[in-house]
Amino acid sequence: MASLIRKEDALEYHEKGRPGKIEVIPTKETKTQRDLALAYSPGVAEPCNEIHEAPDDVFKYTAKGNLVAVITNGTAVLGLGNIGPLASKPVMEGKGVLFKIFADIDVFDIELDCNDVDTFVKVVKAMEPTFGGVNLEDIKAPECFEIERILKEELKIPIMHDDQHGTAIISGAALQNALELVSKDISKVKFVVSGAGASATSCCRIYIALGARAENIFMFDSKGLITTSRVDLDEYKKQFAQAGPSVSLEQALQGADVFIGLSRGNVLSKEMIKGMAANPVIFALANPDPEITYDDAMEARPDAIMATGRSDYPNQVNNVLGFPYIFRGALDVRATAINEEMKLAAVKALAELAKEPVPDIVNVAYNEKSLEYGPMYIIPKPIDNRLLVTVAPAVARAAMDSGVARKPITDWDAYREELYRRLGADDNILRWVINKAKQNPKRVVFAEAENLKVLKAAQIAKDEGIAIPILLGEERKIRKLIADNRIQLSNVEILDPRNENTTERRERYGDLFFAKRQRRGYNLYEAKKVMRERPYFGCMMVDQGEADALISGLTRQYPDTIRPALEIIGTHETANRVAGMYMMLSKKGPLFFADTTINFNPTEDELIDITLQTARAVEQFNIKPRIAMLSYSNFGATPSPEANLVRSAVAKIKEKYPDLVIDGEMQAGVAFNKDLLRENYPFSSLVDESPNTLIFPNLAAGNIAYHLLQEVGGAEAVGPILLGLKKPVHVLQLGSSIRQIVNMVAIAVVEAQFKTVV
Repeated sequence: MASLIRKEDALEYHEKGRPGKIEVIPTKETKTQRDLALAYSPGVAEPCNEIHEAPDDVFKYTAKGNLVAVITNGTAVLGLGNIGPLASKPVMEGKGVLFKIFADIDVFDIELDCNDVDTFVKVVKAMEPTFGGVNLEDIKAPECFEIERILKEELKIPIMHDDQHGTAIISGAALQNALELVSKDISKVKFVVSGAGASATSCCRIYIALGARAENIFMFDSKGLITTSRVDLDEYKKQFAQAGPSVSLEQALQGADVFIGLSRGNVLSKEMIKGMAANPVIFALANPDPEITYDDAMEARPDAIMATGRSDYPNQVNNVLGFPYIFRGALDVRATAINEEMKLAAVKALAELAKEPVPDIVNVAYNEKSLEYGPMYIIPKPIDNRLLVTVAPAVARAAMDSGVARKPITDWDAYREELYRRLGADDNILRWVINKAKQNPKRVVFAEAENLKVLKAAQIAKDEGIAIPILLGEERKIRKLIADNRIQLSNVEILDPRNENTTERRERYGDLFFAKRQRRGYNLYEAKKVMRERPYFGCMMVDQGEADALISGLTRQYPDTIRPALEIIGTHETANRVAGMYMMLSKKGPLFFADTTINFNPTEDELIDITLQTARAVEQFNIKPRIAMLSYSNFGATPSPEANLVRSAVAKIKEKYPDLVIDGEMQAGVAFNKDLLRENYPFSSLVDESPNTLIFPNLAAGNIAYHLLQEVGGAEAVGPILLGLKKPVHVLQLGSSIRQIVNMVAIAVVEAQFKTVV
């Protein structure tokens, strides 16, 4: 399901906070006068002198080796055309973001106000000392061909025009696998190509390198088939000119084995592809509208293998499968170029990866039970985190084998470990949660629907297919907010617990609540009266199966939402109490903190219960928990009651659950310092891998820790996630952002999915 992106949402995303999507962050200490003296004058003179004496030391002392320039003049921006350098800047910043999150490559985006080849080349050449590589982007043909050719000849750093080669590499891998599946020899198949720009010609050159024959390629531009009789062809089109007479696209498709579309939407009809050979390969790659829709193509030719550029259909040909990893491999061996051997290595690595078993996180993200190599899966998915450790080493090795590597890799296992460490900081956990929620969206009650942020979050949850919102509050106020802010929630259920329309349900809920609490402080009148309150009404909806989860707390005190949940829903049979957990998205990956919101000074049994609940919750996020039970003491160093309590809890858990990775009591600093652990406490089960789950000895420690990590450490906090209830109820932080609300909705839905199964 493709995301629905509204204009106002896109503009707000780019404008909010610090404008744009990128910033420059120092990588060294800069806090003291000594730090600054080392960073600049006089200390900076020393690396300058070293580089002057040995120019390659620039990679040792500066960021050049991990810095790529994304350069454009904005003359051919995908889907927008010639919008110029200024308007293209958001796209280039976005490209920089992709480089960073997929391959940990830093980027400066550079938009040049020059359209002629000579000026463009001169400017880029002058910047060579700054960068480790150059990604040319969104430059129109034929100028892009000349710009890339000259720069590759005259510069000694990796250069790649991604619009040409990105699609070529990805589609080449997909084509190789598709032809293998239909048992066709690439040297004998007939190609029909719609489009003759930079991407189309580069694709065909890759196909020829893979074994295709130029005489079997029928390429069409806006004027028709490219033939030798035409006098309007540049040198790049001439290499694909057919010697025979001109024919129409429909005629050329008769008996064709492969269609490659790199032109515009809807140029093919069902009838046109019916004349293709058996088991045709159809790559309709125009975006956002392909040359023929997936549904139409498969209806007309159910024997086809189909690919598009879209994420909502099988076999997405997406450049992000290539450029981050190609540059990563090139930079890591200090390649002087990105040559044909390196591109073909990327093609082969992608093709082979598609044949490997697919990780669960990828299956969940694409709502598949089990993706496997075949007509519906011929190319890896963009979120597959194996891409970095598969494609980058293949490219690096090809650079070495072809003689363009200046820093060969000798320890490939160590290199792969380094690549694993570069994988995204959040380990894709939020993507996994949201996509898991989309697999089976649940009914979520929004108890504070008179709040604009809540309504915007409900709209996103609905649009993205995460949840089915139910809004609680005064209907008139809610509908006015929806209308005034142009929120698309007109067909969503709205309930007002105080309205006469809910009287019958309110009375029924009151009777049920009284039955639960009649000997625990409530009389019948009070039980019915309290059902006018939205947290109680909403919790009763969840309890009675008329909704699946409740979200509240944005404008209420924490106890005001927890109390109804405890009184109505109660604790799960596997839990003795309710606990609070935060998921912290940090530079070390996702960290789970508990208890952060509920239990002040847990007893030993309570601490054990909190730990086991947290471990089960972490497993639901498709992560194996590695637990550190924290204290101010390390492994018996301090015989205080608190340290003894933690130590005893660890021992009992280890005895009962020997397969659980857990250790303590230990200080937080020791838990994350492998060298310190190995040197002083080599017996610890956390020596080889750092913990991802931290259990705190009391509420104060946990609450302080997550706030500090969020505000000072720059981690994103997702929570609080309530553990131990029979059904999902989650309490938002006061003042949560729309993003935080949506994240909590997704977590509530995933929890509801698990608890429904149980």
